[in-house]
Amino acid sequence: MNIAIAGAGYVGLSLAVLLSQHNHVDCITTTASKAEKINSGVSPIRDREIERFLAASREGRIHLDLTATTDAETAYRRADTVIIAVPTNYDEQLGCFDTSVVEKVIETVLRVNPEALMVIKSTIPMGYTELVQEKYGTEKILFSPEFLRESRALYDNLHPSRIIVGAKPAQRQAAEEFAGLLLRAAREPLLELEPAPEEIPAVFAGPTEAEAIKLFANAYLAVRVSFFNELDTYAQLKGLDAGRIIRGVCLDPRIGGHYNNPSFGYGGYCLPKDTVQLLANYKDVPQNLIGAVVQSNATRKDFIASTVLARRPRTVGIYRLTMKSGSDNFRTSAIQGVMERIREKGVPMLIYEPSLCNQDSFAGCRVEKDLTAFKQSADVILANRWDPCLEDVREKVYTRDLFFRD
Repeated sequence: MNIAIAGAGYVGLSLAVLLSQHNHVDCITTTASKAEKINSGVSPIRDREIERFLAASREGRIHLDLTATTDAETAYRRADTVIIAVPTNYDEQLGCFDTSVVEKVIETVLRVNPEALMVIKSTIPMGYTELVQEKYGTEKILFSPEFLRESRALYDNLHPSRIIVGAKPAQRQAAEEFAGLLLRAAREPLLELEPAPEEIPAVFAGPTEAEAIKLFANAYLAVRVSFFNELDTYAQLKGLDAGRIIRGVCLDPRIGGHYNNPSFGYGGYCLPKDTVQLLANYKDVPQNLIGAVVQSNATRKDFIASTVLARRPRTVGIYRLTMKSGSDNFRTSAIQGVMERIREKGVPMLIYEPSLCNQDSFAGCRVEKDLTAFKQSADVILANRWDPCLEDVREKVYTRDLFFRD
């Protein structure tokens, strides 16, 4: 099968590598340098499994039938299936996701290859798939949400917790065939990894139900992050051991010991925008919890900033802008929200972020490229996630990474 994937970020590139094991895949990017890297077997993003698969293909140990290209129309013309994995940022003025790039892809595909099946992987508002089906007069559009972690996107595609496809009854065959592509790729990997789960649930729902699954799943994760962050805030102010309390709470099997490590707030590309979008979808529906979670995240950043400022630092060091260890992505990371609050108080900040090696400043702060100089220059070092390289200045470091994991 010929597959075209619009987008070469975490979602698009992980799907491109996954599906190119058994299909021809054109991965479309607007950046020529990114296409060149992928075609030479080098990942443009930090993701251990993507890097491993591309290296194996480059060395001839496996064959990935993958081409990265900036020529979208040619890729769409020869595609049986087009997967749409382009950004949909939340637009505060519109009060919803900006889906203009998704619609640009749909319009181009309909113009050059109207018989191609289109599967939206981008996160979209509830009701959007049916809206574009009606707008463009086609039922060749499905929605299939992704549930991927930054820096482990291909791993999660190879070991999926579930596969969900949103389709109308008349689209059921196409939905099952698309799910089959994902299932085969997970069950028949070209590199030896730990096996995929024996049972991979496939859920076929209506398009709007599938959209709701995505938004509510991320909202629940945000609730969980916020809960343990508020527990941690309470423990700090009352002089209690937050780690001991969390361990005791999480021994209840109904709660479990996952997703419970305190942080500076939820951030990254998905949770902030998805919770705000879900709140917007609740416009005419009674709710308290979703709005409280959005506010709780802001309150947590307020608390972190005020705690740091209470130390009266002359210079605050920001150790890494990324949300997670092993990632090079810091879009809407929580630590940047804390930085904004510290900046408002006029306290100078210094950033150590290796992925900014070609920049001298970021967000009005100087970027220090030498780790030793960074540690010497800062009075307080703010680290969302602990790193052993900070051990020699532990007394300067403020982190809430109690369990040393993401």
